[in-house]
Parts: sequence; structure tokens; C-alpha cells
Amino acid sequence: MASLEELAPGLAKSRLNHLQRLMRTWAPLADISFADLLLYVPAGPTDSSPAGYAIAGQIRPTTARSIHRNNLVGAEFTPEQRPLVDVAYREGRITDGGRIGHADQPRVRTLTVPVNCHGEVVAVMAREFDPDTQRDPGELEMSYFKVFRRLAAMIAEGEYPFPVDDIETEESPRVGDGLMLLDASGRVQLISPNAASALHRIGLHSDVEGRRLVEIGLEQRAIRAAFASRLPQTEEIQHGDRGTVVLRCLPLIGSGELTGALVLMRDISELRRRDRLLMSKDATIAEIHHRVKNNLQTVSSLLRLQGRRAIATEARDAIEESVRRIRAIAIVHEILSRDASSDVPFVEIVRSLVRMVEEGLTGPDRPVEFKVTGDAGELAADVATPLAVVLNECLQNVMDHAYPEPPGGQVRIELDNDGDRVQVRVTDDGVGLPPGFDVDSADGLGIAIVRNLVSADLRGSITMSKGEGDPSRPGTVVEVAIPLLGSAPRPTARPR
Repeated sequence: MASLEELAPGLAKSRLNHLQRLMRTWAPLADISFADLLLYVPAGPTDSSPAGYAIAGQIRPTTARSIHRNNLVGAEFTPEQRPLVDVAYREGRITDGGRIGHADQPRVRTLTVPVNCHGEVVAVMAREFDPDTQRDPGELEMSYFKVFRRLAAMIAEGEYPFPVDDIETEESPRVGDGLMLLDASGRVQLISPNAASALHRIGLHSDVEGRRLVEIGLEQRAIRAAFASRLPQTEEIQHGDRGTVVLRCLPLIGSGELTGALVLMRDISELRRRDRLLMSKDATIAEIHHRVKNNLQTVSSLLRLQGRRAIATEARDAIEESVRRIRAIAIVHEILSRDASSDVPFVEIVRSLVRMVEEGLTGPDRPVEFKVTGDAGELAADVATPLAVVLNECLQNVMDHAYPEPPGGQVRIELDNDGDRVQVRVTDDGVGLPPGFDVDSADGLGIAIVRNLVSADLRGSITMSKGEGDPSRPGTVVEVAIPLLGSAPRPTARPR
């Protein structure tokens, strides 16, 4: 689909920004006019008589049935095919009553509005509908359409869109949620049934028409600010414990004077209740991770105390290795406790593991420098936890076997995530692997833990190979590859 810049290459940046603001904020116009809105821009020369017009924007109403089944953005027409668009563009006046033909809708009535930007017509907004398929409008529909004509006049005078980005969000009220029309003094001239119902749901049952909102107990800071600044204002109002409404106030300007305001209202009490419920759940999950982390630290402290009482060196070393494995898992829960998200930035885990190894296993007699490069992105907790244990075992093996004698060396930890798999590469410049070493047949506890976690829990692969350094210190390269999003099938269990 062609962009606005491509369809109107001759327009200046300020004019393009004006049209983009119009298309970002014209949803209420489509709703109160009960019709499709199309934005026509000159195709070709942008003088007073362009060679043709292209449709640069299209929006369908939520209050009526759309007459256009297809997306018309990019379609081009000659002035003869769209005479009312041509009149609005050349003469700069609103034109109503003509019928035009579309391929999928041969009987379309149109109202064309020149889009004025700094005194110059830069495009035409067309309201298109089929009167043969619409029911006879009632009093409320006629009132809505009168508001649309006031906004259309603002567009023709260059007062709309407003010179600020008033971007709608998912929570922004629409015309169907509730509408009020205020006069120049802020009194309610018209209130839709949905707006009245929204007020009733938050406990305001007074008759509103002819009164200001503050008189019935509803704060109106947004309305006062909109009247004072002549700019749209949005405010979320919590009416005690009864509920929450969001107001969006659009000032109405005619001939340079403030003539009133259009207020859109939406009851978002249920949304806020759900938000509070989610926040409570998030806080509970974070507290659970915090308690798990504390419990793991308690267990590691108890093991450390037990290790100090052990007489055999082998027993003390085994307990200390268990302490580090538990601390590796605790690191993941510590990071999860800071954020309610189920994903964790793995590079933070890596840095914490490196600090743990530096504090516990390095020293002046064996200086080992660790360097972390790359980023593995954010990983789910059920991936990050076993992968943290795997990396802890790899670093433990480096410190146990790579540097049996001074001096120490350098260890590089490289992380990568290409969207399909995560790769962790640990490279040291130590003495290298013993002759005949095979990761699949090695029977050490650390290697067995790594092998089982990588193959069974993470469905990945691990390789250990000799580095390319000096023959006396070739180093070791450990590569772990973990598939993401189920990109690899779970391997079948090996026969015992």
C-alpha cells in the first residue's frame, strides 16, 4: 500500500504532517457522520487545477455500515470522475449533494470538505454514504450530523486537526461509548443515551442537560483546560469507589471563536478493575520469586555451614559446588522478582554468574579475567534457569581444569540470539582438553549435569573442542546451542 508521501510527493513536510494528524484523529468524524471518510490528495501537479486525485486515507464508521467493501487507498481519479472533490479543492468550499460512482457501489452520495492548512487547500475529505441503504435519521442522528458539519467547517477554516498530536489509544472513547455537546459556557446541550448510562454507572443520576458537569458532581479539569487552550484534552476521572470514566474534550471553533466542545466519554471501570487485578497478580508472582530466591539462599547458607564441618577435602569441594549451583538458580529468581515479566534478560544472569565466580574462585595467585560480549536477549524462565546452571558448570570447569598452575588467563563468554536459537560460547586460553576427551562419554558430575540439562531440558546441543592457541596452552571452546519457539523436536531418550 502506497504511503501518503508517495501519493502526494509535491506536498511540503508541514502539509504532510497536517494530513497525518487529520487521519490519526478523524475516527470521531466518521462515527458522528455515520459514513465512510476518504482523503483525496492531488495526484500530479499541486496547482489550482491538478491532473487528478488519489485516495490517501480511508476510515469506516463504527456507528453505521460501511459502503466500501474494498480498501480504496491508492486509487486515482480524474477531476471529471470526482467533480465535487475538484470543486472543493479549487474553490475551497464545502460541497454537498452529488452522487458519484464506485466500482463496488454505483450510487454513493458525497459531501466534500477542503482541508485547509495555513490558508492553503492541500487535500479534500469526502463523506460518502448510500442514502438508499440508510434508515431515516432520528433526532439524535441529526444532532450528531450537525456536530459533524461544525467539525467540517473547522477543517475548511484550518482549525482542525489541532496543531498537537492528540493520538488515540485503545482506551480512548469513541462516539458509540458516549457523547456530550457543550455550549460556549460549558453547559450540556446534548447527551447521548450511552453517555447518560456511563454517568449512571458511576453513581451520577441527576439530569444533565442545561447544567455544567461540575454541578452534578463530576470534575471537569479537562473541559476547563480545553476551553482555555483551545486544544483537545483527555482526563481519567475516578469517581470515588464507584467507577472510572475517561473524558476526551474537543473544542469547537467557528470563525475564530470558541463555540462549544464535543466531549466523548467512556466508562472504563471494568478495565481499571482488571488492571488492578493484574497488578496484584504481578506483585504476587514477584513476591513468590523473591521468596524462592530467599529460600535458595537459605539452603546455600546451610550447605556452606555443613561444608565447614566436613573433614574430607573432597566432601567440602562437593558441597561448595552444590552451593554455587543453587546460587545460579537463585540469581534467575532474583531477576524475576524485580519484574513481573516471565522473561529475563540473560546477559544480566551471565554478569551475575561471572561476579560470583570472580569472588569465589579467582585471586592474586590465579588472576582470571572474564569478558562478556553479545546479547542473548530475553529468555523465558524455564529456559534461563537450566541455561544458567549450564553456564555455571562451564565456568566452574574452567576454573578447576583450565588453569592448574599460575599464571591465570582470559575467558570469553559470547552470547548470540538470532531469533531461532540462542548460542553461548565459552572460550578459555588454558591447558585444553585431555587426550581422548569426549563430551558424550565423560563421566564427571559437572559434565553429566550439563549434558542432561542441554539435551533433556533445553533440547539443544553442546560441543567441547580444543582451541587454536599456543600448543602448550591451546585452550578450550565450549559451544551450547538452544533452539527457541520449539524449532527443534525433543530428542528421544537414550536406552540405558
